[in-house]
Amino acid sequence: MTKFFRIFIFLILTFVGNSLTAQELKCEVEINSDQVQGTNKSVFNTLKEAINDYMNTTKFSQAQIAANEKIECKLFFTIKEYDDNTLTGDLQVQSTRPVYNSTYTSTLINFKDTKIEFTYQENEPLVFSENSMESNLTAILNFYAYLILAIDFDTFSPRGGEQFYERADNIVQMAQSSGESGWKAFEDTKNRSSVLSAYTEPNTSIIRDLLYKYHRTGLDEMVLSPDKGRAAITASIESIKKIYDVAPMSVALSMFKDAKLDELVNIYSKANSTEREKVYEWLYPIFPTEAERLDKIKTGKIK
Repeated sequence: MTKFFRIFIFLILTFVGNSLTAQELKCEVEINSDQVQGTNKSVFNTLKEAINDYMNTTKFSQAQIAANEKIECKLFFTIKEYDDNTLTGDLQVQSTRPVYNSTYTSTLINFKDTKIEFTYQENEPLVFSENSMESNLTAILNFYAYLILAIDFDTFSPRGGEQFYERADNIVQMAQSSGESGWKAFEDTKNRSSVLSAYTEPNTSIIRDLLYKYHRTGLDEMVLSPDKGRAAITASIESIKKIYDVAPMSVALSMFKDAKLDELVNIYSKANSTEREKVYEWLYPIFPTEAERLDKIKTGKIK
């Protein structure tokens, strides 16, 4: 083997290896500071750049993800207060997943975290650490990076996101000892601790089985067989009723609704009346305030 050929092979293997272990996320970051008055807005620009760089360059795991298969996600920060380097506000977290053999992308997460508070000095570097809490901001970013990965992997293989839930749990445990808001167990039903519990506690973790059945055996099959794929989605939705029966206040329910209800309206627009009625009867007692959208599922009429 010539020296040139060995070098060529080495470069090819290096390229392939790098493409398989590329950073996992393709993350869009937005920061809205319109509610903050009378301050230098440049800090929000540098914060946006810092978070964007952190989410798109940090390798959060050893997961084998090709560069062209990065998980698309968005972080929308709404800053309501800024005082002495402390920022308080909300964070909307969104992630999507492509559907096989189509150009369609399905929403996996559409969640609003209302307990965002952290300190940040302009041009402060954000440092990743898996085993220590460098700051509340990086803890928040790490938690949602792992949640995005966990839920995405759950849709491709049965409970495939286990390693990421474990890492998210490590973040929660470290953060709980810090005293920062948004992490405390039983603080409220929709904080980060509650979100993690919804996917890991035995009585509600069947949401993870739903994720696989709904996406892999349902949506991914609909291009080839709409009726077969939709039947699998219908079967998976029964899990929502089971979660409601044992934990009616679980954040898993609202997370499913916010991510999937509009999609379900479209899915059942072509279903038979028996299938539509079954889904309606399961969902209406759980989401009675969503009567308008649920009625569209029942009737099969989008408009």
